Amino acid sequence: MADSKNAGAFVEFERVQKSYDGETLVVKDLNLVMPKGEFLTMLGPSGSGKTTCLMMLAGFETATHGDIRLDGVSINNIPPHKRGIGMVFQNYALFPHMTVAENLSFPLEVRKLGKSEREQKVKRALDMVQMGAFGGRRPSQLSGGQQQRIALARALVFEAELVLMDEPLGALDKQLREHMQFEIKRIADDLGITVVYVTHDQTEAMTMSDRVAVFDDGVIQQLAPPDRLYEAPENSFVAQFIGENNTLEGLVKEIKDGRALVQLDDGELIDCNPINVGVGDRTRVSIRPERVEFNKERLREGTHTINANVLEFIYMGDIFRTRLRVAGNDEFVIKTRNAPDQVRLKPGEQIEIGWLPEDCRALDA
Repeated sequence: MADSKNAGAFVEFERVQKSYDGETLVVKDLNLVMPKGEFLTMLGPSGSGKTTCLMMLAGFETATHGDIRLDGVSINNIPPHKRGIGMVFQNYALFPHMTVAENLSFPLEVRKLGKSEREQKVKRALDMVQMGAFGGRRPSQLSGGQQQRIALARALVFEAELVLMDEPLGALDKQLREHMQFEIKRIADDLGITVVYVTHDQTEAMTMSDRVAVFDDGVIQQLAPPDRLYEAPENSFVAQFIGENNTLEGLVKEIKDGRALVQLDDGELIDCNPINVGVGDRTRVSIRPERVEFNKERLREGTHTINANVLEFIYMGDIFRTRLRVAGNDEFVIKTRNAPDQVRLKPGEQIEIGWLPEDCRALDA
């Protein structure tokens, strides 16, 4: 059994690859290190490799190449039921013919625990998810949110140090899903468990995670805390996938003192942060909607200004969303807070907008 080279690592993927047909790699040379107690989300579009990684960690899929370690010990050849990992799926996977308490007791019976110890652990797990009164019910007598809590309790019942969750909130309605996000995060923090969470919902990933691994095409594109992913995306894929984002196409004319001078396709010159681009490269400039200002009183020193045409103004309650034509792009969006002094723009208006160079990133094209 291989020993860990990373001190303090709890979950490790080292050069892990996965192919189903011997030709196409679904996961390509994955390296990932997680400390104990971290809540890590694997986020990405369908087919990006995130669920395959989770299934390899659970033991339901075998890595084609590389090593997966848990607490320093290689688990490649350990069957799923001996890994001591809790699992929560989207479809709950509860046994319909058993009561809630029997569903929770089952994994403990498999582990040969005595009756009184089983009952004690079942009670504790149900209390954790605030379902103590539901032990005698069948899954069919529960709502979707209650079933999801029971599925979570079952994953926690044998005091697993690692819990894997695969799109666990996908079947719930929006309000309940948001409530359960905070609930799961709170339970994980209270118990100090390590969670690997798979979703394609970026809001979920941003709300719950200590770090997020953004997957695309079998590769982690960026691994960082949510605020870093949003504020400092390392490539165009991450910038577009996380949150709403404005892009302007152009060419890097020069790089000086850590700033790139970019000539947009309509001839306009702007200053940006260069991220993995060089002089002469095509670039896609990225600016977040809430970093753009059009109120002249609020334009700060050093702001780069550019002309824009208002195409659409939408009132969304807490914010106003304005769509503009900027440098030939008709999908440029500004989000402004709904405040008493906030100007409401009208379609057809010609305005000047601005942003600070540090809020603008020249990324790969």
